[in-house]
Amino acid sequence: MANLKICVQKQRKDGTWPVYIRVTHGGRVGYIKTDKHVWGKGINPKTKEIKDPFVIQQVSIIVVDYMERLNKRSISSWSLEELIAFLKSGNDEISFSDYCRKYVRSMQDAGQVRSARNYEMAIKHFEKYFGSNRINFSALTSSVIERWIKSMAATQRAKEMYPICLRQVFKAALLEYNDYDTGNIRIKINPWMKVKIPKAERPEKLAVTPEEVRTFFATPLPPTKLVKPLTEIGHDVAMLVLCLAGINTVDLYNMRKKDYYNGILHYRRAKTTKSRSDDAYIEMRVPSLLLPIFEKYATPDDDEYLFSFHARFSTSDSFGSGANSGIKQICESIGIKGEDRYCVYTFRHTWGTVAQNDCGASIADVGFAMNHSQGHSITRGYVIPDFSPAWILNEKVIDFIFFSSDKGKRSQTQEDTDFFRFSKKHMVKGTVYFKGNALGYVQDIGFSNVEQVIQKLIPFIPEDMPHRATLHFKIEIVDKGQTMTYERMRGVNC
Repeated sequence: MANLKICVQKQRKDGTWPVYIRVTHGGRVGYIKTDKHVWGKGINPKTKEIKDPFVIQQVSIIVVDYMERLNKRSISSWSLEELIAFLKSGNDEISFSDYCRKYVRSMQDAGQVRSARNYEMAIKHFEKYFGSNRINFSALTSSVIERWIKSMAATQRAKEMYPICLRQVFKAALLEYNDYDTGNIRIKINPWMKVKIPKAERPEKLAVTPEEVRTFFATPLPPTKLVKPLTEIGHDVAMLVLCLAGINTVDLYNMRKKDYYNGILHYRRAKTTKSRSDDAYIEMRVPSLLLPIFEKYATPDDDEYLFSFHARFSTSDSFGSGANSGIKQICESIGIKGEDRYCVYTFRHTWGTVAQNDCGASIADVGFAMNHSQGHSITRGYVIPDFSPAWILNEKVIDFIFFSSDKGKRSQTQEDTDFFRFSKKHMVKGTVYFKGNALGYVQDIGFSNVEQVIQKLIPFIPEDMPHRATLHFKIEIVDKGQTMTYERMRGVNC
């Protein structure tokens, strides 16, 4: 058992004696400094025992508190340093808000700037909901977190991403503040044990058809008096993304001259370089179609960057935003409005879709060329890959889009879908399936479109069907011998 005693050590030059609590444990002695001092008359000069009754009373309260805390712990295996650290930690509340900001700064220092921004947005959103930027760990209960998550139900990504970010911060705090070997537990509750984080909505597939891409790049840029307007930048960035296997704008922005030699870009994908054993490294040969754009945005000899984007945009985010604005302006000039307008990711998604649908590539081939980990990150960490298959596939995509007039398979499928029309005079049969089992069917005339048939089938869906469960609908035009299938989610679009 530890022994605690009030004492002094050395007198200061101003004549005061700082008061300490001497801690004896395991045959060793340590000291905890208090905020109290005594003057010469408040101490016995021979024995150095404190006589000041006020100081004795105040420090005794601290000693009693220390002893009560120690009596609740098994400290026989603790070192002196661990015991003193436990006592000094006190019962003070720990600020979750402060720890979150500390965690974000550590991510920024480690170069995880984009991820740190997601964490920062999650923290600010939670503080805004909570109504304070001084949230303590003790205030984080499962009911509070569940209500916060519920408030984001209408969002697509935030309802999953934000809670995951805060849960990760909380886990890091548990490791830092709680010593499970000694029983020194400063964060006493873990609300995340009961919290269920919802899944994000499945991201919308942004790809457009090859015909639509050809129309976009063939469109004259809207007239302007500006030098290198956003429409021009958006056009050129879209071309770079599409012709470099869906490269990200942050990688274009950060590309250095040292990364480009022998006609090949050698770089690490910024989005995943910190989470992959191969550092998300890839080499992509630059097609000749892009050489004029490379020359157009070339930097002076004394500039380390490959492209001059950084001279106009202060960050990669502002660069991406500027490119998106330019792309949307081009879309509006050809009558593509609102949510149908393209963005940078449209061309990344389109590259992958054309590669798989129209160039015969496998999903693995597409993932390799687009620098996805593909679930083989460990293997890629020690194998030196040959990137030439990605270059060949990239050339095939470019040839299909820019040097042919062939229709993409998605366009043909759309035509087939458009051909599937019926009127109220046609006999139509509709069947709804779940896990391959038919739940019910209708067969009648009087339907004008597919949605009317699906609405008639909804009553066959059991009420206890899980939310977001996938259902399949088969619609047959009996008179014409035509059949189409459709997919819906329970509670989302049916």
